[in-house]
Amino acid sequence: MPGVTRQSIHFRKKMDARVKPAHDAMDDHLMLLFVGLGNPGARYAGNRHNIGFRAVEAIAKRHGISPWRRRFQGVAAEGPLDGERGLLLLPGTYMNESGRAVADAAHFYKLGLADIVVFHDEIDLAPAKMRVKTGGGTAGHNGLRSISAHIGNDYRRVRIGVGHPGAKDLVESYVLNDFAKDERPWVEALCDLIADNAALLAQGRDAAFQNKVHLGMRAKGFGEPEASDESTD
Repeated sequence: MPGVTRQSIHFRKKMDARVKPAHDAMDDHLMLLFVGLGNPGARYAGNRHNIGFRAVEAIAKRHGISPWRRRFQGVAAEGPLDGERGLLLLPGTYMNESGRAVADAAHFYKLGLADIVVFHDEIDLAPAKMRVKTGGGTAGHNGLRSISAHIGNDYRRVRIGVGHPGAKDLVESYVLNDFAKDERPWVEALCDLIADNAALLAQGRDAAFQNKVHLGMRAKGFGEPEASDESTD
C-alpha cells in the first residue's frame, strides 16, 4: 500500500486499542518478523557471518521470547514486542537460501515488506558500527540476494558492521571465520544494545533505534554516535 510505513501502522493500532477491550489487543495486532541471518550449526556459531543470528538471539533473551521451535525451514520463537506479535526467525537453509525461510513465514502471516526486519553482517561498515535502511542493493550479500529474490527488495535491514578484509578474494574466508578475541567485547555490547532498543524497531522508529544504539556504543567506549533526525525520547 503506497505511503504506508511501519510507524504509521503502529500509531493507528495504538489509537484503535483505546476503544477495544484489553483481551483483544494482541489479536488485533499484525505480526512483525525479525530475521537473523547466518548459517546453522555449531561450526558457524562464532563466525562474523552469523552476527545476525546473535542479534536476534539477544532480542529473544532480552524480551523473554521463547521457546524456539522448528518452523519455516529454520527455528522460530513468538512473543510480544512492544505490544506487537513478534516472530523471531533464524533460517536453517544456510545463508545462500535464506529467502526460502523468510518467504515461508511472510506468506504464512501475509506480511508486508514494512513488517519484515532483517539483521545481517555488513562488510562495508566498520566493526561495531550499525545502520538501518529500507531497500537498496544487496552489496554482494548472498542472504539478502536470496531474500530479495523471494519477497522483493523493500524490507527493512539492520546492517551490522564487521569490517572488510581489504581484498575481495579474502571476503569469504573472512566472514566465515570467528570474531577475534579482541572483537568480542564490541560484538556483545552491540547485540545487547540492539536487544535493549528493539521496541523502537517494532514501532517503526528506525532512526531513533539507530541513534539509541550509537549513543549506547559511545557510552561503552566503542565510538562516536551520528546525528539523527528523530528524537530519542
